[in-house]
Amino acid sequence: MTVPDTLLTMRGLAIEGRSERGTTQIVTGIDLNLKRGEVLGLIGESGAGKSTLGLAAMGYTRDGCRITAGSIVFDGIELTTAGDEARRRLRGSRIAYVAQSAAAAFNPAMRLIDQSVEIAVQHGVMNNAEAAAAAIALYRRMQLPSPEEIGFRYPHQVSGGQLQRAMTAMAMVARPDLIVFDEPTTALDVTTQIEVLAAIRDAVEAIGTSAIYISHDLALVAQMADRIMVLRHGRLVEEADTRTMMASPRQAYTKSLWAVRTFRGSRKPEMAAGTTPLLRVERLTAAYDETPVLQDVSLDLHRGRTVAVVGESGSGKSTLARVITGLLPPRQGSVAFEGKTLAGSYRGRSPEELRRVQMIVQMPDTALNPRQRVRDAIGRPLKFYLGLTGEARERRMRELLTEIELDPDQYVDRYPAELSGGQKQRVCIARALAAEPALLICDEITSALDQLVAEEMLKLLDRLQRERGLTYLFITHDLATVRAIADEVVVMKDGRIVEAGPRDRMFAPPHHPYTDLLLSSVPEMDPDWLDRLLDQRKAQAPS
Repeated sequence: MTVPDTLLTMRGLAIEGRSERGTTQIVTGIDLNLKRGEVLGLIGESGAGKSTLGLAAMGYTRDGCRITAGSIVFDGIELTTAGDEARRRLRGSRIAYVAQSAAAAFNPAMRLIDQSVEIAVQHGVMNNAEAAAAAIALYRRMQLPSPEEIGFRYPHQVSGGQLQRAMTAMAMVARPDLIVFDEPTTALDVTTQIEVLAAIRDAVEAIGTSAIYISHDLALVAQMADRIMVLRHGRLVEEADTRTMMASPRQAYTKSLWAVRTFRGSRKPEMAAGTTPLLRVERLTAAYDETPVLQDVSLDLHRGRTVAVVGESGSGKSTLARVITGLLPPRQGSVAFEGKTLAGSYRGRSPEELRRVQMIVQMPDTALNPRQRVRDAIGRPLKFYLGLTGEARERRMRELLTEIELDPDQYVDRYPAELSGGQKQRVCIARALAAEPALLICDEITSALDQLVAEEMLKLLDRLQRERGLTYLFITHDLATVRAIADEVVVMKDGRIVEAGPRDRMFAPPHHPYTDLLLSSVPEMDPDWLDRLLDQRKAQAPS
């Protein structure tokens, strides 16, 4: 019997979303073909319909959305008319999904290994011992530390990057025919990203699965996909094999996505000697239980300036932010704000101290209450910190939404589930700005945004800094973002600062060997870049 070459077909697919405000067309007239063993890249700006299309490949739509036209055929099965039980049998065993936010996808009350084996066992693909062995092998392939032991941790006991890799392994345990990767490396630093990209590509080839790879990072898509589809406003803009698309994109919108980010933040004058910093961190040491995470960390943040903290997953970047905000008391050292030492725990800080230091976290899915509308998320700090109520609160709320480029009339009454990943992150930014802080800690806040929106967000932050005199601690693994917005750069590894200095000096050689590693790991707009880098590192490795 001949196996059909095409695994997944969509014809004339249309999907709309319904809310109290009426209907919105999310996907319009999409045709898609995916061959067995092929990797298809879906790219486009935030809200283009990429994730909606990826979920549709499983015969699934989010709450409030519905398929209004077209067909979806997976291996001869029409998913639009198949019953719920038939679709459930496919999901997890034959079609797997790797979500953008691993923190929101995992059950916080279950160990990683139990969640990794659950689907394969429930679908009868493997018994528990076989599934556990397969999961551990995939943990090892995904470069997770201590693969035999890490599965016994709970989701909160691993870093965001490690959790994202664990979810990728979990999707592969049952050896599905199709895997939908929805921004699978969003939470990863550049060095870990290289390892995971290579591991995903090898694993996809090894098990012969097909894949849909969704991303706003064009350089990453070029390393993974055989073919690329460009989407905008739910419509197909352009489609071609990867090399053709990268060499000669036809449409103006596609060319705009290909453009390298050129934005550079405002130049600030040199700091005068002896200037008192807004925030001073001295000899900071912190740990989770008995595991040290920060060791002897010291840095200064001066008013109106931006310090970028970079480093690989687990280097202590987010932990530093947690200590500064009082979410994790330090074991040793101190944090001083405006010359006054802050209490180690936020519970010991005054409302004014809490207001002046705000943090925007990496995962907007877990940061926003799914049962609260946008007006509730932004309105609460306006009332709590500034005492605004009634018309004054409504007016300020709408001003903040306008500042972060969301139309108040369209978005103020939406729930998080009605927003794209990028839109949710912008709401988180507006919520932090509502407190009118002096220091804004930004933890990977552009990682969920496409290049065009991320650049606009950086321009917004730059403008707000100039107008309000804001100080930023910018945690990121995106070195293009560092080039765009940072005044000073701090490089962290294994909980310590290994190099620090002004932005221009940090990007000019000579570098610390670890900084060199970070810089060489930034993806390039070349389909052969990943292979070339892996070959180079293999040749440089000690024999």
